[in-house]
Amino acid sequence: MRICMSPARSVMRTLPAMNPLFNSNRMKLGTFSTNCSYGATATTAEGGLELTWENTRAIAMASDAAGFEALVPVGRWKGFGGLTDFNGASFEVFTWAAGLAEATSYSAVLATSHVPVVHPLVSAKQGSTIDHISSGRFALNVVCGWNPDEFAMFGSGALRSHDEGYAYADEWIQILRRLWTSEDEFDFTGDFFEMSGGISRPRPVQRPHPPIMSANNSEIGQRFAAKYADLSFIGIRAGGEGDWKRLIDGHKRLAREEFGRELQVWTHASVICRPTRQEAEQAYQYIAVERGDTEGDPIRRMNRPVPPNALRRIPGWGGFPLIGTPESIVDDLEALSSAGIAGCLLSWVDYENEQRQWIEQVLPLMEQAGLRRPF
Repeated sequence: MRICMSPARSVMRTLPAMNPLFNSNRMKLGTFSTNCSYGATATTAEGGLELTWENTRAIAMASDAAGFEALVPVGRWKGFGGLTDFNGASFEVFTWAAGLAEATSYSAVLATSHVPVVHPLVSAKQGSTIDHISSGRFALNVVCGWNPDEFAMFGSGALRSHDEGYAYADEWIQILRRLWTSEDEFDFTGDFFEMSGGISRPRPVQRPHPPIMSANNSEIGQRFAAKYADLSFIGIRAGGEGDWKRLIDGHKRLAREEFGRELQVWTHASVICRPTRQEAEQAYQYIAVERGDTEGDPIRRMNRPVPPNALRRIPGWGGFPLIGTPESIVDDLEALSSAGIAGCLLSWVDYENEQRQWIEQVLPLMEQAGLRRPF
């Protein structure tokens, strides 16, 4: 497809008004996985994302012009095979974010740092650079563990058990935050890291440091996000509104009661929006069932269990199924907001046409529903 559209209890943080992640919209929006071939959808249906810089920049600029709050990449190092080799081509996330920081003026630009393979000193220096390029619109998505087949390319040192990975990440993020906030050199000695004379200048524009997002789907991951993150990125793949609210309320309560912090909770949604419900259902059947790349579906390849009350999902990175008319999709977004979701990262099969449709047809209805202010 060629797109031609234009460590202890943390202190309460004061973030600059220039970062839109902290605006007053009830439902913030972003794009997801536009740095990868086929975006977030493993399908052979027509219109899948062709990875070129022209395309990814055009999507970002359209998001920026419409007032989307976030541009979030997926950290990828190799593909998942199958008919599409899903995400087999990908732009490296820090250089991607730096390029989009220069091409945009409003949206927050995020990079996704894989803790096991990126040293905190490197992430600190890269993140601070992007924060300066963007005039204070950078945020870092911290991912503590990942696909063993992928990390094997980095050698055995990158492969840790789930719990050990989070112990490693605890030291990693302590170092990152000190590098972003310290005016003087410091030493650090832990179980995994030893640093002598640590310093990173210039410090970021945002003080005390850029926001941190943490993607997680386990109890220990939620605790890590509650302790360190400003935004917790979770998947909503099962249950109903009551289940979602209990999960999100518990997550926020953990952050508030144990760590004295306020936490936003974000999720990802796969969008199939059509003029009628019947057309949306037919499109889902075609995209996800008839043309779905099940062999290249990362969730299936990683053998993640399917809950008995699972929501429908689209092969790829799945996400909450926003499938229906513009009106029904806004109803679903209202339900997510009522459950406590602060922001939703969106993906489509055909970004060119479907993002334009969202901006023209769904955004005005969100404003009418009080989910967003006019931009």
